[in-house]
Amino acid sequence: MNPYLSRRQVLTTALAASAAATWPAFAAAPGPSLNDLAKATGRRFGSCVGTGRPGTLTGSFADPAYRDLLVAECGLLVPENELKWGALRPAADVFTFDRAEKLLAFAKDKGLAFRGHTLLWHHVKWLPDWLNSHNFGSDPVKGVEKMLTDHVAMVAGSYKDRITSWDVVNEAVDADTGLMRETAFTRHVPAEKVLDITFHKAREVLPKGQLVYNDYMSWEPGHAKHRDGVLRLLEGFRKRGTPVDALGVQSHIMVVDGGPKYEEAAWKRFIDEVVGMGYDLLITEFDVNDKGLPADIAARDKGVADYARAYLDMMLSYKQTGDILAWGMVNKYSWLQGFTPRADKQKQRCCPYDDAFQPTPLREAIAASLRGAVKHG
Repeated sequence: MNPYLSRRQVLTTALAASAAATWPAFAAAPGPSLNDLAKATGRRFGSCVGTGRPGTLTGSFADPAYRDLLVAECGLLVPENELKWGALRPAADVFTFDRAEKLLAFAKDKGLAFRGHTLLWHHVKWLPDWLNSHNFGSDPVKGVEKMLTDHVAMVAGSYKDRITSWDVVNEAVDADTGLMRETAFTRHVPAEKVLDITFHKAREVLPKGQLVYNDYMSWEPGHAKHRDGVLRLLEGFRKRGTPVDALGVQSHIMVVDGGPKYEEAAWKRFIDEVVGMGYDLLITEFDVNDKGLPADIAARDKGVADYARAYLDMMLSYKQTGDILAWGMVNKYSWLQGFTPRADKQKQRCCPYDDAFQPTPLREAIAASLRGAVKHG
């Protein structure tokens, strides 16, 4: 998605820490859970969760009401930051799995599945500093390959019996140009080769796993070059025999005042081309940015819900669309509050539940789209 690892940089301006006694209780929405509705169509519904400091944007896991909400509504979880290079690998020879293990233990205890995110975030801004200045040795081509394959073997291999769906590569296409991003790896190896090495090693480690390329191209204006770049990448994967099973469509969508501001026909052509190449689809990081709407909460909630319903109805009209994951279930824990705040200083209402853990109209919009979805598969 858009660079959300920066959430670690906005913790101090995010939310004031709260004592556990002040956390509100979760109020279940009436009727079937979102995961039950998804299961009826052959899918699962889930959410990200983070182990940041209590009371911060990334601290949702510390909140017992949030954990209860995950259990009530979700069938699978994905870590917000815990399996990214920056959180997992503080130095070339150091891996820290403790935060990810905490989430996996919770998921196992509650009978929830778990997705992996991400084996390679191919964006120099969000790779650790040590990697960006790393010396790959006298044979840097081999050094790059070893760095990538060792990382995949260690991380995917450590979880191969517990995580079977991975965002193997995240955001390798520059949204402004449609070209491949450059990183420390591409100083020595072409970007396409970097990705191929990563996917081939992931297939070796996970012969039956779901291997996903994940990106934030959108149906909104200004994304044409991004969409075209992703299509070229996916076409290249097929031509080279790169083992990629699905496109992760992050789905960070943004609603603005004054009616629909999306390119439905262009988006449909994009999705048609993706599935025409034999790829499955996942909705991996769904939320709705409301900063383009007026302050009135009722108007915002309706605008968000209507926009989400139009988007999800379209995406769920494809049998190739599988699991759906929200990038957060409760407004106050959304990365959007820190990364793209509203000009009027009000909190974004971007998630299925509000700060009091009450379901929002967005929650019903998601439910309605799931009820009308075609069967997956």
